Amino acid sequence: MDMKASMTADWLRPAEVEETLRAASRAAYDPGRVRAVLAKARELKGLDATDVATLCGIATPDLAEELFATARQVKEEIYGRRMVLFAPLYISNVCGNDCTYCAFRSANKALARTALSMDGIRADVRELVRQGHKRLLMVAGEGYAASRGGFDYVLDAIRAVYDVTEAHGHIRRLNVNLAPLTVDEFVRLKQAEIGTYQLFQETYHRDTYAAVHLSGKKRDFDWRATALDRAMQAGIDDVGMGVLFGLHDWRFEILSLMQHIAHLEDAFGVGCHTISVPRMEPADGSEVSINPPAPVSDDDFRKIIAILRLAVPYTGIILSTRESADIRRECYALGVSQISAGSRTNPGGYSAGETAAGQFQLGDHRSLDEVIAELATMGFIPSFCTACYRLGRTGQDFMDLAKPGLIKQKCDPNAVTTFLEYLTDYGSQSARCAGEAAIACELGRMDAKTRRNAEKMLAHIRSGKRDVYC
Repeated sequence: MDMKASMTADWLRPAEVEETLRAASRAAYDPGRVRAVLAKARELKGLDATDVATLCGIATPDLAEELFATARQVKEEIYGRRMVLFAPLYISNVCGNDCTYCAFRSANKALARTALSMDGIRADVRELVRQGHKRLLMVAGEGYAASRGGFDYVLDAIRAVYDVTEAHGHIRRLNVNLAPLTVDEFVRLKQAEIGTYQLFQETYHRDTYAAVHLSGKKRDFDWRATALDRAMQAGIDDVGMGVLFGLHDWRFEILSLMQHIAHLEDAFGVGCHTISVPRMEPADGSEVSINPPAPVSDDDFRKIIAILRLAVPYTGIILSTRESADIRRECYALGVSQISAGSRTNPGGYSAGETAAGQFQLGDHRSLDEVIAELATMGFIPSFCTACYRLGRTGQDFMDLAKPGLIKQKCDPNAVTTFLEYLTDYGSQSARCAGEAAIACELGRMDAKTRRNAEKMLAHIRSGKRDVYC
């Protein structure tokens, strides 16, 4: 790809988005048209922009329930009962950007700034490993350069995370949510053996973007929007994107997100690996976060998740602890495939406690074990699987297995195996009771070949082996 062309997000076509929404608004009131889109979604081949716009306009309870029922069906068909768990690891709240919705904004002079030392990072990671975590998402403000040595600080931090080993394990996959980088920096990031590179555009509406990003590098809309291009040019084929819902009309954001995904597919042959759906929550020092410009109701939030599940059926959808336990509980079956648990959003929050304001207000304060016990009681299989990345099943290779349904033969055994690891090494009595029952049910749903493989792997775990995967 031409480097100059990749510096401008000319593949975003806002006028086309607006026209598609206008044209589809009438179809959303036509039950026949809506049901035709839902029937298409059940074929598991995704939806086009017109289809998505039609679903965005659903306004009646009966059609909304049909949307939700279809999303549940598609989620079950592709992901089964698996739910991947992770925790965010904040290493720095030092930031040079003035983003009006964020507690880390440079204008927030009341915030105590911290960029963790390598020992501080290891202390947090040790605590997370002791809780049972195997997957982390590292997060840093765009301002570590002045305090800790620039991009090398990030690379040192990645090494520090992977260095930590406790009695029952270590971190097996570290995803990163970092500010946009150059291609050369992305190459170095890949060499550090990260998992997914994650970056949110926040809003695809240029005027809104300019209004909420007052200063700093993040003010450059196109530099941010083209970051995933540079990541893929550098060989990182697992990328995650997202929108901060509440900044602009969620319908516009979803259709723009679809344009971004289509661009990546056209340019690199594969779209994003995950989509995150953060909804704006109150943040210290941010009036905008308390009164969002385009608030998203709980009903619309459920629609967002369901529509995304149908639009990009093989893409992971991530739900964070921004949302309350009740909302999270309702959204699991609608399309969510990954969730955070036991989160802290301030540097040092796991080892030293919440000694400073986090990036935003948490909605779900439960521990990892409490979340796991609930998931198991609901029939889900909490998974800490990292096999695909470690075996090279990423990008197009992953999709080649996912679309014909073959990936379940790998994911299902890996899910129950990593779940049994957690139950054996860390689980409370309530988690173990619910978990053993959930595993037994899951084995009963597997085909004979997959079940034999899963049972063999489970036997290894029960005999004392760890990190068994296929």
